[in-house]
Amino acid sequence: MEEQKEVIKITYLSDKIEKLEYIAGKSDWIDLRAAEEVILKKGEFKLINLGVSMCLPDGYEMIIAPRSSTYKNFGIIQTNSIGVVDESYGKNSSDDVLMMPVLAMRDTEIHINDRICQFRIQKHQPQIVFETVEARSGEARGGFGSTGKQ
Repeated sequence: MEEQKEVIKITYLSDKIEKLEYIAGKSDWIDLRAAEEVILKKGEFKLINLGVSMCLPDGYEMIIAPRSSTYKNFGIIQTNSIGVVDESYGKNSSDDVLMMPVLAMRDTEIHINDRICQFRIQKHQPQIVFETVEARSGEARGGFGSTGKQ
């Protein structure tokens, strides 16, 4: 039985960036590219245009995060750590363009078509109920970094 695939309507707002695609066998995240030339000095902030507008399926959201090489290659950090885009953004208009908010940690240049971030879509979290309890028994796992380095 073939798995049903979700459809995302996409508008490319630049003919200079490559079309979105999976990198076969590597990940289910999809790279996004800069759709403009960017020159930043250390400490400068910019919303980098990613050149696409998307209409997500109902009940889904998009998570946008830097690629693992983004800081090494470009010296930028994504200022909101990750971006969360709900299905209402881009629903009615191609003017809802995906952007990456960045802060330059060193002088840098980003060129059109450079892969600077990645995304995936996921279903919304189900509705949950919090049940208050006095305490929970059992052995504590430990604090931050308690599983070691290897």
